[in-house]
Amino acid sequence: MKTEKVDIAIVGAGSGGLSVAAGAAQLGARVVLCEKGKMGGDCLNYGCVPSKALIAAGEAAQTVRTSGRFGINGHEPDIDFRKVNDHVHGVIAAIAPNDSVERFRGLGVDVINAPARFVNATTMIAGGRRIEARRFVVATGSRAFVPPIAGLSDVPYLTNETVFDLTEAPGHLVVIGGGPIGLELAQAHRRLGSKVTVVEALSILPKDDPDAAQVIRGQLRSEGITIFEHAQVDRVAREGNSISVTFTRLGGAQRVDATHLLVATGRRPNVDGLGLDEAGIDYTAKGIPVDPRLRTSNRRVFAIGDVTGGFQFTHMAGYHAGIVIRNALFNLPAKVDYHAVPWVTFTDPELAHVGLTEKAAKAQIPAAKAVTWAFEENDRAQAERATEGFIKAVVGKGGVILGATIVGRHAGELILPWVLAVQKRLTIRDMAGIIAPYPTLGEVSKRVAGAFYTPQLFSSRTRKIVSLMQRLP
Repeated sequence: MKTEKVDIAIVGAGSGGLSVAAGAAQLGARVVLCEKGKMGGDCLNYGCVPSKALIAAGEAAQTVRTSGRFGINGHEPDIDFRKVNDHVHGVIAAIAPNDSVERFRGLGVDVINAPARFVNATTMIAGGRRIEARRFVVATGSRAFVPPIAGLSDVPYLTNETVFDLTEAPGHLVVIGGGPIGLELAQAHRRLGSKVTVVEALSILPKDDPDAAQVIRGQLRSEGITIFEHAQVDRVAREGNSISVTFTRLGGAQRVDATHLLVATGRRPNVDGLGLDEAGIDYTAKGIPVDPRLRTSNRRVFAIGDVTGGFQFTHMAGYHAGIVIRNALFNLPAKVDYHAVPWVTFTDPELAHVGLTEKAAKAQIPAAKAVTWAFEENDRAQAERATEGFIKAVVGKGGVILGATIVGRHAGELILPWVLAVQKRLTIRDMAGIIAPYPTLGEVSKRVAGAFYTPQLFSSRTRKIVSLMQRLP
């Protein structure tokens, strides 16, 4: 077998791998991209794109259902779940050309539709070809983690890779897992007509601000979703045409019967079958360890995105791609900086966060303060009857913005100026001084910043100073 030599060989055509391939090829590098499955990876085919399409369908149904609050004929909508499925896959199909083999070959990328495996530290085999590269990038992503629950292997269950194939609404969907994926899909299915129960071993959204999580909890329950927290699933079993889920909660056993079971208990990096041992690449079941330049223990090989076991977000894979291109093509010592990583849970209301939470900030910096502003104080939110939620800013010494949490309508859009603020270490005074257009939801950012100064601005000391100033000629 003849050995082919290239500049960069990439394993995995998800968000990160595609970004590296496109950037490197357009910069003139010889690039090979290997993908054993679908181009676009999990995000396009089983994750971000289909889930947001399903959420949009659920939101449309909820708008019809609740429009009576605007004086419009609100009623229970007639939902054709097969057409909802068509909508979801239509969205995937609309985006797929951007990630297609044809597009990337047009950019000059040599795409191999086959598994890739390292055979030594500098070489891999894919599709019957032997590839030697100056640099490699492992961008194989992650897959749904299926926990070792007794009886689970004996019953049909869904994960994010199969739930979007449903053409009929579940009668009763039981979701094991109360993280972002579980809650997003729980609410979407509830709004599309299913009875939904969530079973979570800890508290829902455990990585988020608990005050913000409480807003989400309250909204989901108000829509009729049953949530069991601190509930340890013991076993699942077939019971006639149903699936029984037995769990321990508050010291006692409880059971719920489902027509459909969705497992949403986190994700695991895809590290199997890659020949990592042969390449001298250290790894564990939790992923491939990397240094700040995203290099593995084999310095010729970079790892990016979910497979590194860190932040499992599509936008982080894209961020990693930029770091790798600077290192691999320009030999610049670019390093990752995780102090301003944003994330969004796309429930309704949305929950967005960047930087330190209030709890984390006060643990590190005792002088840190948190200030909040409620959406109900925002005129646009009132006009749209979307007053649930708040914004919370976390401020450190010198007024430096350490983090922010927003739970409310369009929180994912509203978090961006706070990402910039945390990234550039701006102060709360900078945010308070902006001119915000009226009436917009974006005003909450200016208002919460202004609220930081309210206690001192209207203090007795300030009032005395103003009184003295008025006596001057």
